[in-house]
Amino acid sequence: MRLNVCEIFYSLQGESTFSGLPCIFVRLSGCNLNCSWCDTRYAEEECHSMTLEQIQDKVGAYNCNLVEITGGEPLLQEATPALIALLLEKHYQVLLETNGSLSIQHVPEACIKIVDVKCPSSKESHTFLPENLNYLGKEDEIKFVIGSVEDYEFAKAMIEQKLSGMPQKKIHLSPVLGLIAPEALARRIIEDNLHARLSLQQHKIIWTPDQRGV
Repeated sequence: MRLNVCEIFYSLQGESTFSGLPCIFVRLSGCNLNCSWCDTRYAEEECHSMTLEQIQDKVGAYNCNLVEITGGEPLLQEATPALIALLLEKHYQVLLETNGSLSIQHVPEACIKIVDVKCPSSKESHTFLPENLNYLGKEDEIKFVIGSVEDYEFAKAMIEQKLSGMPQKKIHLSPVLGLIAPEALARRIIEDNLHARLSLQQHKIIWTPDQRGV
């Protein structure tokens, strides 16, 4: 089995409840969405065909047991669940970041799914697959990327109506750099006592926002 890979690199996890931890990133190629604020467009075209074993060998070169499978959109490729299963078998802790438009039903249960819900400013807010909420495990996470007040209200409504049973620390509101100030989003979360957490993209604070490999 083979996968189209954009890049594999070792850095610090910049998002999710794993923020700040050393992590190996396997960025797969291709995406089915065209978000207005996308910061990884290069993943749509840059592509290296690799076997699962080659990916495992590259991951194994780093002294780290946390791996994130990301993209692009990793679930576009049929072999992605098999890669996740292989890494889990090798005792890695595996995270999957997915845009929420494709089913997570067949992703191995032990993998921690970080599922995006696209908000209006992305121009892709119609793409979320509601049934994915049924497949979330207790360790899985939801992320809203917020670029406007409208996005915040969109996320707030879904959190209050659909996510009240999910742990607060697993629901992330992440401001788009340059579109909405973190302090403005923080103020709204506090004022509304929202069942969510503010999540900043640490890698864009530590390094320059467009730097790759971090």
